[in-house]
Amino acid sequence: MLEIKGFLENSLIEWDGKIASVIFLPGCNFKCPWCHVPDLAFNSENLDTVPFWQVEEAIQRQKNWMDGIVITGGEPTIHSSLPEFIERIKGWGIPVKIETNGSYPEMLRELIEEGLVDSAAMDIKNTVQSLKLKVEKDKYERTVGSEVDLEKIRESIGLLMKSGIDYEFRTTVVPAFLNEQDIEEIARSIQGAKKYVLQQFVPENASGEEMMQLKPYSPEKLEEMARQARTYVEDCQVRGI
Repeated sequence: MLEIKGFLENSLIEWDGKIASVIFLPGCNFKCPWCHVPDLAFNSENLDTVPFWQVEEAIQRQKNWMDGIVITGGEPTIHSSLPEFIERIKGWGIPVKIETNGSYPEMLRELIEEGLVDSAAMDIKNTVQSLKLKVEKDKYERTVGSEVDLEKIRESIGLLMKSGIDYEFRTTVVPAFLNEQDIEEIARSIQGAKKYVLQQFVPENASGEEMMQLKPYSPEKLEEMARQARTYVEDCQVRGI
C-alpha cells in the first residue's frame, strides 16, 4: 500500500467547481528549484504517514456531499502500485482526479484505459515544441532540475487530448524560466485543448533562497499572457492572482 503523506478533507480549489478531498503522495522525479512542496517531493521520510483507514473514514463520513478525490504529490505516477491504490479508492464510488507532470505516459495511459481516473491536470513546465528539440530540452531540464524525455511529455499531452476524460494543462509562470514567448509556444503546442491554466508563482512557497527572492509577474502581465494564449486555447485562465 502506498504511503499517504498528506490529506486534506475538503478543498474548493483543487478541482474546479467541485468539493474534493486531496491525497498527497510522496516523492518526485523532478527537482524544480521553485517547488512549492519541497518536503513532500524531496524529504517525505521526514513527514508523518496518514493511515489509509483514516482517509477512508473521512471520505465515507462526507461522501454524500463531496464531489471527488484528487491524488497529487510530489508526482503520483512514479509509484508502480498507483493503479491498485486508485482502484481501492474508486471502490468507494467517488470520482478521482490525478495531477501529474506527464513524465510517465505509460502509467497515465494505464489509468485512463482502465477507467481509474475521471479527470487529470498536467503541468507543462516549459516549451515542448519539437522544432528546437535541443534548445527546448535544455530549457525544460533547467526548469525542472532533472533530465527530461520531452517525447514522453508530448506523449502525455496527446494522451489527454484524445482521452475523452476531463483534463486541463497548466503552467506555473516562474519569471526566471518563462516569458511571454514561452507561454505562447506552450499554448500553440496544445492548440485545441480543453483548458490551459497559468498559475501565479508564489516566491514565499518556493524551496530555495534565490527563488524566494524572485519577483513574480504582475497580475496584468499574466492576464496579457493569457489573452495571447487564447489564440490557441479558448479556455485559458489565470489562477493565484
